This record gives sequence, structure tokens and C-alpha cells, in this order.
Amino acid sequence: MDNTFWDEADRLLIRYGTGFTPRVIERAAGAHVFDRQGRPILDFTSGQMSSILGHAHPDIVATVSSAVATLDHLYSGMLSTPVLELAGRLAATLPAALGKTLLLTTGAEANEAAIKMAKLSTGRYEIVSFDRSWHGMTQGAASATFSAGRRGYGPPTPGNLALPAPNAYRSPFRSSDGSHDWEAELAYGFALVDQQSAGSLAACLIEPVLSSGGIIDLPPGYLRRLKDMCDERGMLLVLDEAQTGLGRTGTMYAFERDGVTPDILTLSKTLGSGLPVAAVVTTAEIEQLCHDRGFLFYTTHVSDPLAASVALTVLDVIDRDDLVVRAARLGAQLSERLLALRDTYEVVGDVRGRGLLQGVELVRDKQSKAPADALGSAVTSACLERGLHMNIVQLPGMGGIFRIAPPLTISEDDLHAGVDILEASLKAVLDTATW
Repeated sequence: MDNTFWDEADRLLIRYGTGFTPRVIERAAGAHVFDRQGRPILDFTSGQMSSILGHAHPDIVATVSSAVATLDHLYSGMLSTPVLELAGRLAATLPAALGKTLLLTTGAEANEAAIKMAKLSTGRYEIVSFDRSWHGMTQGAASATFSAGRRGYGPPTPGNLALPAPNAYRSPFRSSDGSHDWEAELAYGFALVDQQSAGSLAACLIEPVLSSGGIIDLPPGYLRRLKDMCDERGMLLVLDEAQTGLGRTGTMYAFERDGVTPDILTLSKTLGSGLPVAAVVTTAEIEQLCHDRGFLFYTTHVSDPLAASVALTVLDVIDRDDLVVRAARLGAQLSERLLALRDTYEVVGDVRGRGLLQGVELVRDKQSKAPADALGSAVTSACLERGLHMNIVQLPGMGGIFRIAPPLTISEDDLHAGVDILEASLKAVLDTATW
């Protein structure tokens, strides 16, 4: 039956990226998905890095059932109570300056709106983002995405400039003691930006932890200095917290660690815990400027009450179950386990990340740091055979990086079982010496 399924998939579906995981998924619950044969697969990616409450969370199920039966979608010019309540709830979790919300559905859409607001409010058009960035697949967001998908589609939106991502493991910028000199790297990067700029720098759009870029965590102090450099140039700082927002990194928002308030914040993935919900949050001043200049982002699902109701429930559960603190606690356990792997295996080159968003970079050996693509693919397959779904990022010039982002609700036993499977799979592949 599975062969027929995949034959039909080949016949009927447009392929949109890497190959599909070779299991047909029938249902999902908690931290597991289940294939057609009923085999449980521990989900170490929270779906697409989104389902922070796990799959089929009872509170989400109840909310969706009620909202679909009573108030799900409206004409885009109509407002409902859940939308206003969500805007208030989000504002209460954020610095006082961030008090204006636009409710949307996807991360790309939120970044698209944020880019348009940055351009409209500043009167400029240039957008700076990291050279390992991923902000979405729509035109403006894709133009600010440098890690993949830039070739073959014609010109990106004019005015997109790249800043080197501060990858401490591989950066050539080093202090005399060999440590990562991120200050020099950032200064060099902005010197290149200034040289390339046509004098119209509008905003810097970044993730506090680059996920698709290989779990690159900004060094402490980096975000503060970046904000200062943006202010010096009259640019806005736009933070894309699609994957880092709502507790994932052990704080409600990743930017809290650095005490920096962005000018515009985008949320998605985690805000809907797997359902399509996104938001743009900005200041009253920026919103007023955009409104005065005719800001238009009138989409089919803007301000949908169903999306608002889901997001309100996500916030309720995070608060009620103290999931931000839980993510920090489980993240510390995860770090300890992963660092032990690094210390034990020559092919585990680096461990990085925060809370329940962490990465493990595989290399051929620690001295050369040479990418080990075949090893990464083999370990991914071995994990799946043992009942663990892992995602590996393989970008040019980098080793294979496992992205580990389980639900914030995962049990301690399942968290440790997942790392046990990862280690067992790594050992099994290394023993075969076929990579």
C-alpha cells in the first residue's frame, strides 16, 4: 500500500524542496507522530519547528472546535473580540513600546508586512539580513533570504544586502586567543553594507537565533551593538522570532536576553503551535507613520478570529503551565547531554543554541571541521528507523547541523530517550564506516 501511496505522490504532487520523509503519517499526539503502521516516531522538530504545545493539545482542540462552530472567518474589514484580546495579551508580554499588532497567518506574510512597514515609515528601501538567513518564500521575504532559493527566479527585490552571520564555530574573525571576534566581524560587515548601500538603508531583518541557517546563536552583546548601529544609520531593527518566540529559548522572547527592544517584531510558527497564525507587532509611532502614508496589507485572512482564538489559547497554556521556565530547565538538560556527545565523539564538532532550540554540527573530524554530509544523512535515516524524527541542515561550507526543537511540553523521559536514540544511531553509523 505504501508503494502505491508514493507512486501517487510522484504522479500528483509538485515537489517543493528536499525529499519527503519515507513514512506515511496517519496521526499525531503529544511529542509523537504515528505512521500508517501505527509506529510511534518521536518528533524532535515540533512539526515544522512550530508545535510548541505538542500535537493535538486538548486546549487547542477545544478552541478550534468551538471557533469553527461559532466564529472562524470574517470579511477583512470586520473586527471581533478575540482579535482585540490577542493584541492586548501580546502587548502585555512585550516592552511597553511594542503595542500595535497586525494579525496574519504565516511567517513569510508577517515578514512581508514588516518589510513594507519599514520601507514606508522610513521612506527608504534597502533591507539588510544575514548571509545564512531564512525569512520566507514570498517575494520580499525571499529577497531577504540568503541561505537558499535565490537562483533561477529572476532578480530579487532591489536593495537587499547581506551581513555575515556570526558563526562562532566557523568565523574567520578571531581574537589573539582564538576566540570569536564578533565585534570586528560586525564592524566589517556593516562597512561592506555601507559601501554597497545606495543611501537608502531602511531596516535590518534578522533572527536572534538563525535556525535554517544552522542554529547560529547571536553572541551576548551582539544584538545590542547591532541595534546601536541601526540607530546610527536611521534604520529599523526587525526581529523575526518565528521559531524563538513564546518560550522556545528559555525566555518569552529571545531578544529579552540582550535587553534590546526591536522596532518591529514578527511572530508566527510558535504563535499558532502548528496552526497558521502570525503577527506583526510595532510601535505606535511607526504604525501612525505607516497609516498616514497609506499602508495597505489587506489580505483574505487578516484579523481572522479563529487565528486569534488559537493564539490566545497558546498564550494561556504557556502561562498556566509555566512553559517558559520549563523550556529553560529542559534546555539545560538537553545542553548537558549534547555537550557530552561533543566530548565523546570526534565527529560531533559543535553544540549550540538556547533552551529547546539547539543544534549539533557533525564534521569529519574536529581538527579540519570538514563537512560530513554523508554522515549526517546516514544518521538521520538511522534515527528514523529507531523511532526519532530529526532534521538536518546542510549548507555550503558547513557541516550537517541537526536542529533539535521538541515541544515545550515534551516529558523528560522522551527528551532523554530522543538523545539516546541520536547517540545509538551515531554509533551504529560510525561502526559501519560507510560514510
